[in-house]
Amino acid sequence: MRILGISAFYHDSAAALIEDGVILAAAQEERFTRKKHDPGFPSKAIEYCLEEAKINMADVDYVAFYDKPFLKFERLLETYLSFAPRGFRSFKTAIPVWLKEKLFQKDFLRKEFKKYDPDFDWMNKLLFAEHHQSHAASAFYPSPFEEAVVLTMDGVGEWATTSVAIGRSNKMEMVKEIHFPHSLGLLYSAFTYYTGFRVNSGEYKVMGLAPYGEPKYKDLIMDNIIDVKEDGSFRLDMSYFNYCTGLTMTNDKFANLFGKPVRGRDGDDLEQFHMDIAASIQAVTEEVVLRLTRSLAEEYGIKNLCLAGGVALNCVANGKILRDGAFENIWVQPAAGDAGGALGAAATAYYHHLGNNRHIDTTKMDAMSGSYLGPAYEQKDIEVRLAKAGAIFTVLSDDEITNSTADAMASERAIGWMQGRMEFGPRALGGRSIIADPRSPKMQKTLNLKVKYRESFRPFAPSVLAEDVGEWFQHDQESPYMLMVADVAKAKQIAMSEEQKSLFGIEKLNVPRSEIPAVTHVDYSARIQTIHAETNPRFHAVVSAFKQRTGCPVSVNTSFNVRGEPIVNTPEDAFRCFMGTELDNLVIGNCFLKKEDQDEKLKLDYKNAFELD
Repeated sequence: MRILGISAFYHDSAAALIEDGVILAAAQEERFTRKKHDPGFPSKAIEYCLEEAKINMADVDYVAFYDKPFLKFERLLETYLSFAPRGFRSFKTAIPVWLKEKLFQKDFLRKEFKKYDPDFDWMNKLLFAEHHQSHAASAFYPSPFEEAVVLTMDGVGEWATTSVAIGRSNKMEMVKEIHFPHSLGLLYSAFTYYTGFRVNSGEYKVMGLAPYGEPKYKDLIMDNIIDVKEDGSFRLDMSYFNYCTGLTMTNDKFANLFGKPVRGRDGDDLEQFHMDIAASIQAVTEEVVLRLTRSLAEEYGIKNLCLAGGVALNCVANGKILRDGAFENIWVQPAAGDAGGALGAAATAYYHHLGNNRHIDTTKMDAMSGSYLGPAYEQKDIEVRLAKAGAIFTVLSDDEITNSTADAMASERAIGWMQGRMEFGPRALGGRSIIADPRSPKMQKTLNLKVKYRESFRPFAPSVLAEDVGEWFQHDQESPYMLMVADVAKAKQIAMSEEQKSLFGIEKLNVPRSEIPAVTHVDYSARIQTIHAETNPRFHAVVSAFKQRTGCPVSVNTSFNVRGEPIVNTPEDAFRCFMGTELDNLVIGNCFLKKEDQDEKLKLDYKNAFELD
């Protein structure tokens, strides 16, 4: 039985295909269209899924959509009626779009899918899950747990913003919800907006900025903006926000509380104040999440926790949940945002709606195949594509590719690394990555300013051989999806001098914190990915070869793109990014490229090629 799941029309549209319970393929539409967070109908992602399975749409048994448009429309109307007459401008903007497109999404979807197969019975084969049900299903069904508490936290679905489900075998029951407008995700997004970053993409920046500040405003936030109960349930004081009725996230009352206006987006006026604000909202988020998880562990007595929704991408909070110990085991969906809803919708249809049995393969970490669920390219195809693009490359054997890449890393060269299937979700996990030597004290600044073209404060993640993680980090578990933060091991840290301790904010950036400074944040933390030979043998082999040369089993790993650009998908995408940045090498399949060998005429200016993210 084949189920195609799709998410669309908000942000990060995606498609996923399940066959007899096995996840065959999943990808975001943005990777094909090259439009960051593409919200459109995921036609190219659907085509990829069908192609990967070598089937046509006629071979699909059901199509599942990740939310229920009518319930969203109900929430929109009720919200505007509740706040009327305020918000008429926003209402006037939104309603025509809903009436023209979103309210009739079911008919729109039928028409789109009939383009693939005019004879398919869409009236009976098109299924709809609820938004948080899709998120929860994406976390529980691929997890390695027979039973788990499933916590979903995001901006908003139809009505739910935070929900709890109990998953057992092939069934999942939604048991608790907090409803819009009270939302932890929207609270974090409000502070993203206030600190001058883009909502729905800049939340990572707030999390990365937080360690440069002190949570001076935590009590102010909890005393005025959010009322949090002991069990983690919460309510927001909506008089500080504008997202229900306006075209902005916050209002003047919000700004007056903190004594400064909204920062101009991505301006040059990033101050210690903004770092302290980031630290404060991060601390509030962690407080809420820890109260939730502790109360859920006590109430249900289940040892396993699954997480999904956009807030589950807050890997600092995830690491604190793990170390808190209320749950013995935690599993986070790597595509925790809306893209993962496509997979969750398909899983909901297959297990919950149709009642199919669920089998957990105990020989594997989970059912996600390392999240390598996107397109891959055959060696001959890579060579043809690169030659057509004008690239100069050498074709090497498997051992030669491993050794040449490890040598380049050890020589402090920045490498574009494209191997195997593309990752599903926002993290690059060694399939579409930029890799480099983490021991280099200049590498973080170099990659941020000369390759990624983004803010210098943003940290890079370490990818570490799974067998060595405990020696280098205060973490002794698998973290294959880069969704856990832990400190660098004490033995690897470099103590700060008294003079260094007196530094503030961004001044701390260039102070080496450990033996691997390129991946150590200012608070000695790191966003860890463990590399497993079972799911990514080539990446594991390269980092193993680097370890043989240097004694260090760690690589810098950041996504293969510049800021504002989707992660590369095709060899052509990779070559363009290589030629538009100051990357030194490009390795695709068995093709090895050096920047100095390339035609100068093919160089591009990627610095301003994409909008700020």
